[in-house]
Amino acid sequence: MNAFRSIVTAVAASWVASVVPVASVAAVPAPIAAAVADAHRPAADRARDALRKPAACIAFAGLKPGDQVGELLPGEGYFTRIFSGVVGPRGHVYAVAPPPGPSGRDYQAGARKLADDPHYRNVTILDERLADLKFPQPLDLVWTSQNYHDLHNIPHFDVVAFDRRVFAALKPGGIFLVLDHAAAAGSGTRDTDTLHRIDPAVVKREVLAAGFELVGQSNLLHRPQDPHTAAVFAPSIRGRTDQFIFKFRKPTTAH
Repeated sequence: MNAFRSIVTAVAASWVASVVPVASVAAVPAPIAAAVADAHRPAADRARDALRKPAACIAFAGLKPGDQVGELLPGEGYFTRIFSGVVGPRGHVYAVAPPPGPSGRDYQAGARKLADDPHYRNVTILDERLADLKFPQPLDLVWTSQNYHDLHNIPHFDVVAFDRRVFAALKPGGIFLVLDHAAAAGSGTRDTDTLHRIDPAVVKREVLAAGFELVGQSNLLHRPQDPHTAAVFAPSIRGRTDQFIFKFRKPTTAH
C-alpha cells in the first residue's frame, strides 16, 4: 500500500508541476509590464486586459527583449502590440495574416492598420497562406491565441503538417504557445466551426505529433463555470470562456 501511495503521490506531483496556477504567477518581468502599460495601446485593448490577463500569459510563454516572434492570425493586433513593446528594437514580430480564403474572412484588416503605425516599426505583416508558412529568420516563439481551432475549419487543411512548419520555423528550444477556447472533453473537433472551441486533447495530440514536447500548461484563463455549450461570441459567455494554454517546446537537440 505504501508503494502504491508513493506512486500516486509522484504522479500527482508531476501533474501539478505541469500546470501553472494563477497564484503561482507572481512576478511579471518589467519589459512585459511596461509593454502592457504602454499608453499607445488602444483603450479598447486595455479595457480587455482584466479578462485576458496578457502580462501573465506572456510571462508564462517566456517572451523577452530581443526575441524573434511569429504570431499566427493576429486579428486586430491585441497581442501584437504588446509583443512589439516586449521584444523592443533588437527583436521583431512577424504577424501572419493570410489572404481571405473560401470563407471570405478578412484576416488582414486589423494587421494593415497596425502596420501603418510607426510606433510598431518592429512588426512585419506576412501576407501568406498558412499552408505555405515560413518566416524570414528562425524564431524564439510562435504564438497563437483563440484561433488554433480555426485551422480545422479550413477545407482539406493538414493541421499536423502545419504544426511541423511551426516546428521548422523555431530555433532549437523555441516555444510554440497555443491558447484557445476549450470545448467539452471528448468532443474532438466537433465544435470548431459552430462554437469556435476545440477539445484540448486534440491540440496536444496534433502538436506532439509534429515533434514538440509539452513543457507546461496554465490555468490562468481556466473558468470552470463555463459549461462549454455556447458559442464563444454568445453575449452570455463572450470574454469569459474557459481557455487552455499549452506551452510546447522544440527539443534543443532538434534542427
